[in-house]
Formats: sequence, structure tokens, C-alpha cells
Amino acid sequence: MPQLATMARRCVVRPCKLEPMSPPVVTRLLDTLRRAELVVTSAAFAVLTVVIFSDVVVREFSGTGLTWAREIGVFANIVVTLIGIGLASDAGAHLRPRFADRWLPSAWDPLLVRVGEALTAVFCVAFAWIALRVVLETRELDERSVVLRMVVWPIQSALPVAFVLCAVRHAAYACWPTLAPKPRGEGAP
Repeated sequence: MPQLATMARRCVVRPCKLEPMSPPVVTRLLDTLRRAELVVTSAAFAVLTVVIFSDVVVREFSGTGLTWAREIGVFANIVVTLIGIGLASDAGAHLRPRFADRWLPSAWDPLLVRVGEALTAVFCVAFAWIALRVVLETRELDERSVVLRMVVWPIQSALPVAFVLCAVRHAAYACWPTLAPKPRGEGAP
């Protein structure tokens, strides 16, 4: 019986359901994760903007651009896009088909949301593993960029990192649905 009392203290009573409260450490972890993703994405976007703008300005005045600018711009865009996936998940702004939302009874929604979040986490772990294998192979082969001749695996590392971070986030959403962002309606900003 002591376990039941402990569970009752850790739960919030909602209409017709008992849902565990998220531990404060998980809430802090997700907040720290969001802030780190925002810093990295903003820095990469700033690099992308400065490099491409500089290339355009130099091209206008000299007739030829910066040979390295496009490649740096592509690398920065890769980081923005991949790390930005986590920010989209955090904001509930990722795309999702909604055509099947009414196929099952609405009473099943809480369970289906948890299952969906858990499946998303599993998907992200699987793709993180595949991406890690690609990065390790690229590193082993010492593949380099065409223009800069620098190794590309550090930039590719954004892919498994992005999937791992998304897996952590969606696993937390599956365990504690109150942490998940509220679903956006059709056409919501």
C-alpha cells in the first residue's frame, strides 16, 4: 500500500484519468535542450546570412564572388535545418497528416498521443543509429568537401545529434504528455 500512496502523491487528477507529473529535472532538461538548440541554430543562421551577404556584396563590386561562400553557406544551412527539427518539435510546428484523426474514438486520444510520441522516439533512435554509421564511415574514408578540402564528418554529425535530441524530447513527451506542446490548429502560425 505505500507504493499506492506514493503514486497518488506524484499524480495529478484529471477528469477520468490519472497522469504522472513530470519530474522537474526532465522539465529543466527539455528547457536547456531548447535553449541550446536555439543558440546553435541562431549562430548557424547568422553565419549563413553573413557569408551569403558577403558573397553577394563582393560579387557586385568585383564581378566574382567568394569561392568558399556557397560551401560554408550550405554547411550552415545543414546545421540550421537539422538542429531546427528539435525546435519545430518543441513548438509543435512540425508537419503531420491529420486526415486520420477522426478514425478512432476521441476517448483513445491520450493513449494514441503517447503511442505516437513513443513511435516517434523509436524512429528517431533508429535514424540516429543509421546516421551515426554514415558519419563514422565518412570519417573512416576521410571524405572532404570539394572547395574547402576540409573533412565533412563534423558537419554530418549534426544529423545523428539532431535525431538523438528529438528522441529524448519525444520519449519525454510519451512519458509525460503534459510536457508536449499543444497541437496547433490548421493554419495556425
